Amino acid sequence: MGICPCWNFRLFELGFLRNPVVFSQRQLLRTYYAAAASSALLNDSLVFDESPPLVEVSVVDEVKVPSNSSCGRRRRKLYPFVVRVFKTLDWEVVREMRFSKAVKQYGFPCSIHAFRIIVHVFASQGMLTEVYNLLRAIVYFCKATNSDAFELFPQLLDSPLNVAGSAVVFDVLIKVFASNTMLENAVDVFMQAKKNGLVPDIRSCNFLLKCLVESNRVELVTGLFEDMKDSGPSPNVYTYTIMMNFYCRGHDAQELDIRRATEILEEMEKIGKRPTVVTYGTYIHGLCKVGYVDVALRVLEEMRTHGILPDVFSYSVLIDGFFKMGKIEKGLDLLEEMGHYQIKPSVVSYSSLFYSLCRSGQVDISLNTFRNLVDTGYEFDGIAYDILIKGFCIQGDMDSAEELYEEMIGNNIVPSAFTFDNLINCFYKMNHFEKALKFLNIMLQCGFMPDIITCNIIVDGYCKEGCLDAALKFMDEMQYQGAILNSYTYGAVINGLCKEGQSEKAWELLPVMFKKNLFKEVVHYSILIDGFAKNSNFKKALMIYTRMLKVGVTPDVVTYTILINLFCRRGEMFEAFSLFKEMTGKGIEGDAVSYTSIIAGFCRVREMKKALELYDEMLRKDLSPNVVTYTCLIHGYCMLSRMDIADRLLNDMKKNDVAPDIVTYTAMIGGYWRVGSVGKALELFSEMKVKGIAPDDTFSRVVTLFHTGLFTKEEAE
Repeated sequence: MGICPCWNFRLFELGFLRNPVVFSQRQLLRTYYAAAASSALLNDSLVFDESPPLVEVSVVDEVKVPSNSSCGRRRRKLYPFVVRVFKTLDWEVVREMRFSKAVKQYGFPCSIHAFRIIVHVFASQGMLTEVYNLLRAIVYFCKATNSDAFELFPQLLDSPLNVAGSAVVFDVLIKVFASNTMLENAVDVFMQAKKNGLVPDIRSCNFLLKCLVESNRVELVTGLFEDMKDSGPSPNVYTYTIMMNFYCRGHDAQELDIRRATEILEEMEKIGKRPTVVTYGTYIHGLCKVGYVDVALRVLEEMRTHGILPDVFSYSVLIDGFFKMGKIEKGLDLLEEMGHYQIKPSVVSYSSLFYSLCRSGQVDISLNTFRNLVDTGYEFDGIAYDILIKGFCIQGDMDSAEELYEEMIGNNIVPSAFTFDNLINCFYKMNHFEKALKFLNIMLQCGFMPDIITCNIIVDGYCKEGCLDAALKFMDEMQYQGAILNSYTYGAVINGLCKEGQSEKAWELLPVMFKKNLFKEVVHYSILIDGFAKNSNFKKALMIYTRMLKVGVTPDVVTYTILINLFCRRGEMFEAFSLFKEMTGKGIEGDAVSYTSIIAGFCRVREMKKALELYDEMLRKDLSPNVVTYTCLIHGYCMLSRMDIADRLLNDMKKNDVAPDIVTYTAMIGGYWRVGSVGKALELFSEMKVKGIAPDDTFSRVVTLFHTGLFTKEEAE
């Protein structure tokens, strides 16, 4: 067993030289090598005789006598363990004294001193696995006790006068820190090693660089890479490939930078580092992600000119890029080219083809291609089935989608959550809610949780079916399973309850929504206000509106229209018109519905002048009055016996292609009847029947009897 000369100090610390005499450096090394060569020369009873003081000898043969500190006494108690390891190099001996156990018994300073010696002994013999495990135990201890791991570098340094002996140790320490996501510590070891004249091994640096990339540590990645180029170790092909991946993959804090990736490739070629197939493949992937598929194809051709045959990954990402752009023919050419080079296309490549065909509406062709490939021996995974199922779902062919699902099961391919989500969503859209529930139950039995979109679809479906209790029960079950419902989920239930006249039950959901900060959308407030308004609960409708303003939610045109309607129905036109002016004053433009609401309110209280002014304002704003707007105005003027204005409004209505309905005709006929224009009333009645508008039974019977002379005008009224 060869031992490096860096250990000349350690023999005296261990007490290998029992007598306090001065040895020259050459004698010391000879004694050390002899001791290392034969474990028989080491006798524990002699080596650990504690009666003589410990002596530390320097290379200049100066005798130093250490103080009789408690740490010194503790250190001597650790020496039998250290010597056993030194004599045997047996890992089982080390396991008897874990670092945390040593610290508990002897304290951290003495323990780190002893383990430093053991680490360097193993390192000198190339036992890197043991070095890694020892350093990991020390790092874990620091992490668990919140100790300053940045201090480990000086504590593990063999000797300031012999830093070269610590190179391997710090290479391993970098890996330990990096693999345990202590990346700042790893970078610190890298920097401290270089300050002490050590150049870390390129493999350790590449490992650290890779970990930094995976953790999206943008500044540390670029800093380490530049430092390596400036002062070593010189980046190799693998280093550049890591950086290529960094710029081509994109990260949370680092967008895909194809320009920088191109510079990396150019830099490699400039300094004579030949890119590998992985480097090129990564670059091709990046180009395809940003849509430069044609450029990526030229890179593929460049690979071949450099004698590098593209692999299945390079082809697959390029084929996927062409298919996603809709260039199916180009992708098929590349699939054929793969066969020419005897590269078997992967399932992923064909899945990209299926996706492209399905997206372009060629689901049948995609299915036929799938069947042919299965016949030639391809075994597809669930992804291919998912693509085909979604393709049929988009086309509305749910029978074919369900058949493929059954085929998956028959081939022992477990459907994914994506499969179920697609089927549930599409069955719901096709108004097959029972089928959607069927697949939901299967999904839950398979142990999959529906995503929030699917949850909302199920809740919405229950609400539309009028099964509100089932919707609430489903919501409770999903939350129990850990699903996080959103504001849309609750909004659907609130809307359903309000439509069913159960506004009070919707009110009970508010505390839960407030607690989860989900009751913050203007639509939720509007639904509840409308619900209570329709239930004639004026007090709670205004209470919600007040709460809305208090929490800073700005009412929209729908909210204002609901409130305006509420006041109009109560005949409180001052309040209604105040809200209307408030709405427009806030820059919220009224629409045809809001104008119709306020016009109807004024017509109801016979303030026709104000109603007509608002009607004219509508026209100036290019808002088209609807049948309700005209009918309200016509009815109002008919009740005032102003048939001239009512008739003008009816003509405007027809001129603007707004067809009168039964209510409009009834108002006009009643108005003419009231002023004694029976002929005009009968004329409108005939016009109504010609247009296919059937009057209700009572109205029809009265007009018919009057027309035959069996009923007088006074009796009809």
